[in-house]
Formats: sequence, structure tokens, C-alpha cells
Amino acid sequence: MSIEKLGEWLQSSKNTVIVTGAGMSTESGIPDFRSVSGWWNHIDPRTVATTEALTENYALFHEFYKLRIEALDKAAPHEGHSILADWEQRGIVSLVATQNVDGFHQLAGSQNVEELHGSIRSIRCHRCQQAAFIDDFKRKASCPQCGGTLRPNVVLFGESLPQKSWHIVMEAIKRAELVLVIGTSLEVYPVNQLPMMTKGKTVYINLDTSQYTVPFDLVIEGKIKEVLQQIPI
Repeated sequence: MSIEKLGEWLQSSKNTVIVTGAGMSTESGIPDFRSVSGWWNHIDPRTVATTEALTENYALFHEFYKLRIEALDKAAPHEGHSILADWEQRGIVSLVATQNVDGFHQLAGSQNVEELHGSIRSIRCHRCQQAAFIDDFKRKASCPQCGGTLRPNVVLFGESLPQKSWHIVMEAIKRAELVLVIGTSLEVYPVNQLPMMTKGKTVYINLDTSQYTVPFDLVIEGKIKEVLQQIPI
């Protein structure tokens, strides 16, 4: 019944915004962060995904992100990503805001995507911000311009979100008639504030819905791809 209701809401909404998290990518074979089998149960993020690790323990920082980049070579967007891209092409979805850094939404065909935590597919120098090639990062090369340290263009713990993307998403959420939050634990500030910024209807779709604290108009528990495939639209 909930899936049918969501289908009705999607058809009647003139402005729908999607917010996705790590759970959107787990079905592509990318580990999430906070589930039992997630990254952070094996690696403390405070020792790896920080500016301190970048500057003080680059070997560990580099190994972690090199492994993550190489994991993407063996993974691809799943049908759920393609469904969201199709909805955008049909005018059903106006924007996808994602916490994911894997670029799968764009690879699946979504055009209007804001990456709130950056992209692991692009590399820059931490010192001078010069763009660099991903292969240079993989082989632990220095910045060709200033000799500085290369890093993925992702938001590390303690860093601010990209302000342009955050502003675009926040304004889109405020105007939205319907907001779908998909595959995120809603534990990370400030993204977890987004569902409360809209006056429209809100929907939460996740494999585990027991932890959410934000009130939603509709909650659907299940595998992301399977839920999206079942929506009658």
C-alpha cells in the first residue's frame, strides 16, 4: 500500500527532490559506513578520513582511498540508479542530492546531481588546489605544480560541505512538493537536517528504518533497488 501511495505522490508532485546516501550504493557492491558490515566497523574514520591523517599519516590515508577508488573499478550503477535517471528525463525528479562520492548517479544518466560530500573520482592538490590525474594519486605522486600532497576531492571529517552545492540543495528542498530520502542513516550533520526544511511531503526508503529520528510522512523498508522497481509510475 505504501509503495502505491508513493507512486501517486510522485505522479502528482510538480517538484520532487531525491536525497541519497551510502545505502544507495551498497547494492552496487560498495560497502556502506555504519551498518554491521560497513567500512567504519573495520576502520576508525577518525584515523583515516581526516585532514590530520592526510597531513600526518599520508600512507594510511592514501592506502584507504586508493582501495576505495580501485573498488569502483569493479562496481557499476544498479537499476535503482537508472530508475532515478529515467524519472529525471521524464520530468518527475528535478534534483538528486547525494552524500555518495562514487559518481554512480551521473554514470546512470542523471544530469542534475549535487554531490554534497564531493567526488572520489576527481583529485586535487591539498596545498594549491590544482587538479590532478587519478593515476597520479594512485601511484602516490606529488602535485606537478607545487609538489604538494594529492587527495581525492571529497569532504573529510571536519571540513565544510561545498557551499555552492549545499545552497542549491537547500533551496531546492525548500521549494519541493515531495522529498525522497533514500539509503541514508541520517546520522551526518548537516545533511540530516534537509528533510525538516521542506513544507512538502517526505518519504524515507531504507533497508533499516529502525534508527531514523526525523518524522516522515511515509516510511518504506526494503532493498533500495527492489523498492524503486515496484513503484507504479
